[in-house]
Amino acid sequence: MTAPAAHSAAITEAGPFERLLALVAEDLALVNALIAERMASEHAPRIPEISAHLIEAGGKRLRPILTLAASRLCDYTGADQIKLAATVEFIHTATLLHDDVVDQSAKRRGRATANILWDNKSSVLVGDYLFARAFQLMVETGSLEVLAILSNASAVIAEGEVLQLTTARDLTTDKARYDQVIRGKTAALFAAATEVGGVIAGADAARLTALRTFGDGLGMAFQLTDDLLDYGGSSAALGKNTGDDFREGKVTLPVILAFGRADDEARAFWRRTIGRGKQQPGDLEQAMAYLRQTDALAGTQAAARGHADRALAALAGFKAGAMRTALEDIAEFVVARTV
Repeated sequence: MTAPAAHSAAITEAGPFERLLALVAEDLALVNALIAERMASEHAPRIPEISAHLIEAGGKRLRPILTLAASRLCDYTGADQIKLAATVEFIHTATLLHDDVVDQSAKRRGRATANILWDNKSSVLVGDYLFARAFQLMVETGSLEVLAILSNASAVIAEGEVLQLTTARDLTTDKARYDQVIRGKTAALFAAATEVGGVIAGADAARLTALRTFGDGLGMAFQLTDDLLDYGGSSAALGKNTGDDFREGKVTLPVILAFGRADDEARAFWRRTIGRGKQQPGDLEQAMAYLRQTDALAGTQAAARGHADRALAALAGFKAGAMRTALEDIAEFVVARTV
């Protein structure tokens, strides 16, 4: 496996995604066509309107691309990866629609959210519709193992979202509990997306475990980096407002580390702004100062780095080639993002 430093030095912002996309571009075009076909509704035109608003909003399709890449990494020559990649995208889109309602979000991928443009009821119901479409697609592959993996991931995602609700404004939340949250809300679908690509290719148990480990490590690193960027990324790049997590009282790893290392004055600040939600002008800037003083941002970055390294190690057993290199580069890029 190429050393992480060598990968990092060679990466440009868009390069890794472009290289991976080029390897699965033909399959992804078929996935997009299938998504358009299956999100249609003869009787409820609002369904494709809302679905298209989010699906066509400029997301990188990373999760379905991982399914396509994993199947090719395992030398799959069939066509079921198309249905599975569309399934993964439908599950992801459904969770985003529900999340925006729960979080009362106004912006997603740089655009107004569906719950703002339409309403909460429509967003929830269209999300439900996409979940149903996802299950129809996964059943069509005829694989009970695929059905078990993706249905379990859907349950874990929902559990992670509920767990996040219980940790909101709870400053007693520790790193282990927060890892549970992000493994549920983010890493579970990454892991399932890569694993099912191996399942349809007939990969052995060791390779399936490696693919799942890769997806889990990548997903954890992805979410931890997002948590970090919320306190220092560009609003335009993030597709949301910088500091949203702080304003919403989310207890993410930067806050957990800062609170654990804080003096009495800083703890009082966190209890007021996060614990009780009493925020005033200048609080976000003060929060960022405390995060820097306690090395909480560096600690979060180190945690993301550790998960990326675990993802990279999981690929070592696969044959060297363009696909493995592209996946390694994605793992490096996830933690190299600065905006």
